[in-house]
Amino acid sequence: MNATLPTAETLRSALAGLLDGLPPTQAAQAVDRLIANYRGTTPTDAPVLRDRSDVAAYAAYRMPATFEAVRSALAALRAAAPEWTPATHTDIGGGTGAASWAVAEAWEEDAPRTTVLDWAEPALALGRELAVASGVPALRAAEWQRSRISASLRIESTDLVTVSYVLKELTAKDRAAVVTEAARTAQAVVIVEPGTPDGYDRIIEARDRLIAAGLTVAAPCPHSAACPIEPGSDWCHFAARVSRSSLHRQVKGGSLPYEDEKFSYVAAVRFPASPAASRITRKPQIRKGLVLLDLCTATDELRRDTVTKRQGALYKEARDASWGDTWPPHDA
Repeated sequence: MNATLPTAETLRSALAGLLDGLPPTQAAQAVDRLIANYRGTTPTDAPVLRDRSDVAAYAAYRMPATFEAVRSALAALRAAAPEWTPATHTDIGGGTGAASWAVAEAWEEDAPRTTVLDWAEPALALGRELAVASGVPALRAAEWQRSRISASLRIESTDLVTVSYVLKELTAKDRAAVVTEAARTAQAVVIVEPGTPDGYDRIIEARDRLIAAGLTVAAPCPHSAACPIEPGSDWCHFAARVSRSSLHRQVKGGSLPYEDEKFSYVAAVRFPASPAASRITRKPQIRKGLVLLDLCTATDELRRDTVTKRQGALYKEARDASWGDTWPPHDA
């Protein structure tokens, strides 16, 4: 195991023995309930993760995907503000710490001091175990604190706040308060939600609140104006490829060696940043001699560009472009 880099492979290695001793039926039942909570409407007056079996199932089911989604969002933030390095990081509702793994990887040479806040003690305990097993100094040094994620939340000033796959679990009042508290205390806020229409709605709500609090959008949007997507007509989301270990395939009941995690996100900052000139908002459509790119642009509009073979190097870049990439490429 790599003792310095919190990579996806390191995470899979740390997860490998997680379900040892847990009856398969119990793990499957916990996963079924978690899937129902993830896709449906979750009561918000108690933690979703209730005990060790829940937490183990959750970690196997969700940690690799959450890690990759947050990793992608952080990569976009770093591209917009390459000179900025956080010294401190607070992971609100961090559970078993997937976002903290992604933060430790993003700034691997000078990882920030991390504090993970969650209201489920079993999640914090297992997250601490995984951090120790990682061998990654930044993760081993993280603080794990029990805290109710609600309107009563108060956190100390910090450079970076992450809130990943948490807002869905909160009431409207608590969602607003948590985002407001993150905006009050942080220099940069990264929020990730499922790539579903309702997940996108929560991101837009949070985005508006962050902007109202004085932050500007660094990613994925090329602007801080209103989202140009007509409400109810579509939703902005992206995809991250997740390599699935045999453990992951067992828990999720699949056979493919990978899956695509769909997610929506916003990264907003209080310091200078250079958002993308445009961002690709759909999988590029490659046709004979041309590529169709659906873009969100700095002029706060949606646009479809056609890049043809006659455009030489730009056409090659378009063929290699991926959903979520900036456009045009920085070196084009």
